[in-house]
Amino acid sequence: MKKIVIAPDSFKESLTALEVAQAVKAGFQTVYPDAEYVLVPMADGGEGTVEALVAVTDGKIVRTQVTGPAGNQVEAHYGLLGDGNTAVIEMASASGLHHVAQEERDPCTATSRGTGELVRHALDAGVRHIIVGLGGSATNDAGIGMLMSLGAKFSDAQGHSIKDGGAALMEVATIDLSELHPAMAECTFEVACDVDNPLLGERGATEIFGPQKGATAQKRVVLEKALTHLADVIVKSGYSDQRNTSGAGAAGGMGFGMMTFMKATFKPGIEIVVEATNLKEWVKGADLVITGEGRLDSQTIFGKTPIGVAKTAKLYDIPVIGIAGSLSADVAVVTEHGIDAVFSIMPRVMTLKEAFADAEENVIFTAQNIATVMAMQAK
Repeated sequence: MKKIVIAPDSFKESLTALEVAQAVKAGFQTVYPDAEYVLVPMADGGEGTVEALVAVTDGKIVRTQVTGPAGNQVEAHYGLLGDGNTAVIEMASASGLHHVAQEERDPCTATSRGTGELVRHALDAGVRHIIVGLGGSATNDAGIGMLMSLGAKFSDAQGHSIKDGGAALMEVATIDLSELHPAMAECTFEVACDVDNPLLGERGATEIFGPQKGATAQKRVVLEKALTHLADVIVKSGYSDQRNTSGAGAAGGMGFGMMTFMKATFKPGIEIVVEATNLKEWVKGADLVITGEGRLDSQTIFGKTPIGVAKTAKLYDIPVIGIAGSLSADVAVVTEHGIDAVFSIMPRVMTLKEAFADAEENVIFTAQNIATVMAMQAK
């Protein structure tokens, strides 16, 4: 065994992707001390993406104060990757539900301004390629708050700037992008998005994602009318009609705003991460690839990290092992998508609290056992 690539996702609430990779390496090194180990922390575009890409590219986390969804100041962050030209922003960091107490959530007034402030901060730092992860947002304003913080003007019939929030979109009469941040024209935007919802309708932003953001049935009627009005004004103003485009309804319509005004390209999160980590180059010449996540099950095949890693490895016919905190009864389906064998790290029946606390030790022990069996077979 000469080269082993370790490319897991995080084990949520217990280990980051980098910590999982380091633990796997520690276990394998007891059996294969002279092997070359390549650690590639991964994510699927959701939680942990910033940390994973920063770690693998030797970048850094940038922290700053921004406007939260309720209008108050909150601390948020983004990742500046090692190339110095790419930033990774998770919308939830600035505009996420976790910034608002459940009883105070109201997408009629919640704003995405903070996400735009992160974009502005990155642009001012010289970044010209921005990856945005959508999900976990508290907003339903179609990204208009974000655009306004970047210099766009959305005004009412009297020429006044509209208020923050999804309900205020009903007042939009004119759109002016003449004072948009000048670096926007030089910047490319990629959106990590794994939902295909349109902006409006039964599968739209408001009906599908509104309830978890605090939108009652009555408020959903208001929000749907406001988004419909906005889409109509956008078309009348000469912009393309993206309301039915796959992903337009993501993150309270943030997808719609980004594809309409920022010419953003949308890709499954894992595809963006595979590209950003240069995973294809790392796995070339490997004898084994090890991946994993907190739970491997039938849902893993739908855009999750282990399958993205496995598909990349199979481009070069490299065997793939998956490890996880737990395995479901239907986990065998992953073997039809590139993972050759799966292992749970659980050594015995234990509470969830114990599983989280012992996760690192259990990963090391499992990796050591896998390596031992492989060494026995090689003799």
